[in-house]
Amino acid sequence: MKIGKVPESVLKRSILRQLKTRRGEIIFGAGLGEDCAILAPGDGEVVLFSSDPVTGTGKDVAYYGIHASANDIAAAGGEPVAVLLTLLLPPSCEEKELKAIMAQAEETCASLHIQIAGGHTEVTDAVNRIVLTVTAIGKAAAGAPVATGTAKPDGDIVVTKWIALEGTSIAAKEREEQLRRRFPAYLVEAAKGFDKYLSIIPEAAVAGKSGVWAMTDVTEGGIFGALWEMAESSGVGLEIDLKKLPIRQETVEICNLLDLNPYELISGGCLLIAAENGADLVRRLEEENIPATVVGRTTGGKDRIIRNGEEKRFLEPAKPDELYQI
Repeated sequence: MKIGKVPESVLKRSILRQLKTRRGEIIFGAGLGEDCAILAPGDGEVVLFSSDPVTGTGKDVAYYGIHASANDIAAAGGEPVAVLLTLLLPPSCEEKELKAIMAQAEETCASLHIQIAGGHTEVTDAVNRIVLTVTAIGKAAAGAPVATGTAKPDGDIVVTKWIALEGTSIAAKEREEQLRRRFPAYLVEAAKGFDKYLSIIPEAAVAGKSGVWAMTDVTEGGIFGALWEMAESSGVGLEIDLKKLPIRQETVEICNLLDLNPYELISGGCLLIAAENGADLVRRLEEENIPATVVGRTTGGKDRIIRNGEEKRFLEPAKPDELYQI
């Protein structure tokens, strides 16, 4: 395609025609020449916004990007309502690739009941591969939202599902041939399928109704990065039992082979929660068939400690994600 705005005919047939999911709160959405979406959530509600670029994978950019931004809204106690998509395409990109991305975006949004309300699409030689930025818009009742930095001392730390799900899935797709030479096909296929767990919207909804202190979705930097950010922004200490951090065996095997640290690997699909009573929260989550584990506690000090049996180490600020090694 030629550099500049995509032609009107391409915009209509490959972008606008893909958008079918609708929300009543979006009173003005995506359209030819329209630069602004309008959301009217109603009385007694607040609007939440979050934006994420997709840079860690060349595959399924729409799927990963939309889940990342929608999860940010959910982790703040809100309901994702709409997304705005900014697509930067290299001149080598063909229209069929754009159409496929938009079809994937619409399918992902439909599964989450989210409307694509607008965005921007451009062909530019400033990029050498497709770059997608997703801005999510959500709503919540006034007083309902929570933050990463609102944890309190003497509470429980809960982790849902398993760590490193997203990173394992991406690694299995990017290094599939290498992994198949070492592992049985069923293990590689299972790992690739971990992306089906990416949404934390269900567990965030349960946690929000349970009056938790703080939540954050575990993304770049992995579980160690998320634990540090929650503790640092909240001004609390931590005592975490490494052996209690939930991890799939597929993740262990793949990370060992590729020399990746699963605790510092992007972990979309995993929600980190600080709550007064973690056991009650785990029970409520399990009633909704969502695995969850109490992995430690918050403390009144400043030490952030990871225990592994008799060994003790101190948590450090988030490092570059392990995914970038592959």
